[in-house]
Amino acid sequence: MGELFTPTHLIVLAVVAVVLFGGKKLPELGKGLGEGLKGFKDGMKGITDDVKPADAAHTVTPPATPKPGDDLKPPTA
Repeated sequence: MGELFTPTHLIVLAVVAVVLFGGKKLPELGKGLGEGLKGFKDGMKGITDDVKPADAAHTVTPPATPKPGDDLKPPTA
């Protein structure tokens, strides 16, 4: 089967893209794709940065273990 992205394959894909979209539309498509990827990376960075400080700020303390006989005491108001 061989390699998928050989130089010949890439040239054929480039020619097909130029024929389908035209020379004027390709830079616009590339710019849009680049901006979309940049926005995605920034969004992912924001998500991972938000999770780390939140874990440190919100530490969960385990509930106190009941002692024998605690269930017999009346509830406090």
